[in-house]
Amino acid sequence: MPHVHYFWGMPDEKTLDGILQLHNEIFANADELVKKASLQQDILFVVAMIEDHVVGYKIGYSLSKDRYYSWYGGVQEGFRGKGIASLLMENQHQLVKDKGYKIIETKTRNKWRDMLIINLKHGFTITETFTDDEGIHRIVLEKSLFNNKEEW
Repeated sequence: MPHVHYFWGMPDEKTLDGILQLHNEIFANADELVKKASLQQDILFVVAMIEDHVVGYKIGYSLSKDRYYSWYGGVQEGFRGKGIASLLMENQHQLVKDKGYKIIETKTRNKWRDMLIINLKHGFTITETFTDDEGIHRIVLEKSLFNNKEEW
C-alpha cells in the first residue's frame, strides 16, 4: 500500500509535478488546475505515493465554513482497483472533518462511473443533476461528515 501525504496549501514542487503529470493523463488540463488551485480557500492535496512516485491524489477546497468541495482525484492506471482511491477519500474526509467541516460535496459525470460508484459506497447521496453550459450532464453528491447533527 502507498504512503499517504497531505498538504494544506500547494505541495512541494516535486510532488506537484507528479500530481500534474497524473492529472494530465486523466483529465488533460493541468495548467488550468494550477491556476484554479492557487485561488481556492483552504485547499487540501491528499497524495498517495510509492517511494517518491505519485500514484494517486485527491484535491479539495472550502466552499463555506461548514461545507467542503472534493474537486479532483485520480489513481494511476496500473494502481487502480487496489483501494487507493478509497484510502485517499477516507483521509480527505477525516482531515476536513478534523478541521471543522460538516458536509463534503462533489460533482461527477456519468462517464466517470467508477467515481460515482466509489462515492456512493462511501456514503454520498445524489442531491442534484444538471446539464452544464457545455451540455455535459453532471451529478452532484454530498455526504455528512458526522453521523448525526448532534455531533456538530
